[in-house]
Amino acid sequence: MSETNPSLAAIQQAVDADKLSTTAAANIRIWLTESRYAAYAPQVTEHIQADKWQALDDAFWTIIPFGTGGRRGRMYPIGCNAINDRTIGESAQGLANYVKSQVPKNVPLACAIAYDTRHRSVQFSRLCAEVMVAAGFKVFYLQGFRSTPELSFTVRYKHCSCGIMVTASHNPPSDNAVKAYWSTGGQLLPPHDQGVIDEVMSVDAINRVDFDQAVAEGRIEYCQTEIDREFIAAVVKLATSGPRDLKIVYSPLHGVGTTAVCPVLEQAGFKDVEVFALHAKPDGDFPNVPGNVSNPENPRVFDSIVEHARHVDADIAVATDPDCDRIGCSAPLTMAQDSEWDTLSGNQIGALLADHVLETRQQAGSLSAENFIVTTLVTTQLIRRIADSYGVRTIGDLLVGFKWIAEAIDEYGADKFLYGTEESHGYMAGQHVRDKDGAAGALLLCELAARLKANRQTLHEKLDSLYWQHGLHIERTVSVQMPGSEGMDRMREVMARFRAAPPKTLAGLALKQMRDYENLETVLPDGSKQALVGPLGDLVILDLAAEGNYVAVRPSGTEPKIKLYMFTFEAPEQLANLETAKSQLNKRLDAMEADMRKFAGV
Repeated sequence: MSETNPSLAAIQQAVDADKLSTTAAANIRIWLTESRYAAYAPQVTEHIQADKWQALDDAFWTIIPFGTGGRRGRMYPIGCNAINDRTIGESAQGLANYVKSQVPKNVPLACAIAYDTRHRSVQFSRLCAEVMVAAGFKVFYLQGFRSTPELSFTVRYKHCSCGIMVTASHNPPSDNAVKAYWSTGGQLLPPHDQGVIDEVMSVDAINRVDFDQAVAEGRIEYCQTEIDREFIAAVVKLATSGPRDLKIVYSPLHGVGTTAVCPVLEQAGFKDVEVFALHAKPDGDFPNVPGNVSNPENPRVFDSIVEHARHVDADIAVATDPDCDRIGCSAPLTMAQDSEWDTLSGNQIGALLADHVLETRQQAGSLSAENFIVTTLVTTQLIRRIADSYGVRTIGDLLVGFKWIAEAIDEYGADKFLYGTEESHGYMAGQHVRDKDGAAGALLLCELAARLKANRQTLHEKLDSLYWQHGLHIERTVSVQMPGSEGMDRMREVMARFRAAPPKTLAGLALKQMRDYENLETVLPDGSKQALVGPLGDLVILDLAAEGNYVAVRPSGTEPKIKLYMFTFEAPEQLANLETAKSQLNKRLDAMEADMRKFAGV
């Protein structure tokens, strides 16, 4: 296509008229002129002729990154900044190319593939399978909606070289993604993450073998029946003996959860489980949840679930996100018939489950000082204090992301691992996966709730008892959306502002020090610096003068937003009235958030 092409001239005119960014223009020209994008050129031309400049700018202003976990974004039929056949195909091709370079030539290549209920998930999963087969991989394919942890299990169970999960987790209905897994069953870790990224970014041709042909030839194998059986059995192995008298209302939030949570609970002995009808249908539009975003981290998601749970006298309401790797819950505050209900935060569930796992292991006589649990730098310190009380190690100096928890499990000895968690409602126990598992989390949570019910206690009352024992911990996470090219610039500016001159006080508490994990240095208020031992990443933590009170700031690795994590603490010996202390710490969180937003300009 020559430079005299009317479309190319129109692109330059749009740039001159400020209707199109220069980066979008450059990428659009590539899609119009290079042979690898020939199939998409007619659609690009149609957009230009229709003056759809905003749509073109959104779709082309950058190249959607293949991050360390995969590629996630808004679906659109064209564009390098969208999820479509080209960007998904590139992702699979790049993964195949890199894995082949790492596996010895005499070792058979295999890839596990699964997908969730999102729009086009089936199509994208079949595309990935076609690419992997063309590259010489045997594909173990889970036909039908399945969970992300089941994909992780399949990689391990079938001894695959890698895995692909088609899901955008709890993102809006407009989005989809591919998540890439290594042979461990965990997401990509250094140096493999960068190796795959480099291959994805250099893909030219995308080679495919027809899906149905590959099935007929045995190069794609449907394995869902076998894997379902083995995966559910592996999760149920986590169960311990105890009460099962618990009425559960469960919501899959229009996702895949009924394929994992329901059979696990049933086989573990929980017979009174009702799937919330309003959210039962697999539906990529997520029609019956607030804002059509099926995120169990959002308390509003539970409004209709709890209303029904109270109507049927349930003991607990549980929900998982669309790919069933995260879990949330709501429960009565007390055992009174007319008790109010409240949702539990990810940190609160994480602490309750940590105590439950450690207590049951201690009662079984299988707990030792060699055992360990794993958390991250932005997960509540209540979990570490609980582990300390049982004489168990906590590996907590980790960046956000379950892949780092998975790495720590194998680094420190999987046979000694007990439990892993992060604040964003991810929980894991056992050896069957290397990722967070909503089914395992549901099992542990319902076990705990049933034990507490037998003792006339609720989850909230148990949490209060942990506060009395280990100190009051109240946390808050705030996400500030920053979409588009301007948003990326703003995120960089905000992080730079914190590093250059952090606030001297927050909520009336003086800054003690700043931990900068990008530069691996601790900066004191007088400007002096000390070396910081820890993981390398884009994270800043501001430690305040009062023990256990601090704030963390980081850009999200999967969505266009800055995340603010705020932590408050009152030592157990300083607690006189728990409700009064809760009120005071919540006011401190309000002040922290206001100060942080003002400083960051958000």
